Amino acid sequence: MPEAQPITRLLIEWGEGSEAALDQLTPLVYDELRKLARNYLSRERPGHTLQPTALVHEAYLRLVDQDQRTWQNRAHFFGVAAHLMRLILVDWARKTRAGKRGGGALRVPLEDISEATPARPDEMLALDEALSELEAMDARKAKIIELRYFGGMTAEEVGQSLGVSTTIAERETRLARLWLRRQMNARTTA
Repeated sequence: MPEAQPITRLLIEWGEGSEAALDQLTPLVYDELRKLARNYLSRERPGHTLQPTALVHEAYLRLVDQDQRTWQNRAHFFGVAAHLMRLILVDWARKTRAGKRGGGALRVPLEDISEATPARPDEMLALDEALSELEAMDARKAKIIELRYFGGMTAEEVGQSLGVSTTIAERETRLARLWLRRQMNARTTA
């Protein structure tokens, strides 16, 4: 993993308007962004049409196009990147589900129906809805889940990013996971 100090310094310089800092920053964060994208896509169904590189590029374009680029540190930047990747995947899931004539669904002969796997866009949308509900109730717990599971951060990194102890980050992760599990189970049994 790249060193945090040069990345933080370049993020601050970029936030102050330095395009040279952005040019230096890009190769330093690219591999980490690809790691985030692979982490996200590993939770998707096999054969997902969005590739890690495309997800990174879309998230990167959104990061660069943001009006406000006040980065606190490296963890803050990657937290925002993880959030943007989640939003991109939710948008993809909505488009897939809304597609006409099966939304690009794979045609499976009747005799092979037992081999078919459930569609994952609905699961992604249900997770997004549950995370949005959690965010409305407890924004920090929602952010912790996003950073830990979608951003691939450790409890220690999450604690540093949010200004809480590792113990609190671990405890709130457990509570948030339990709440999300209950919400997801309620949605799938309804």
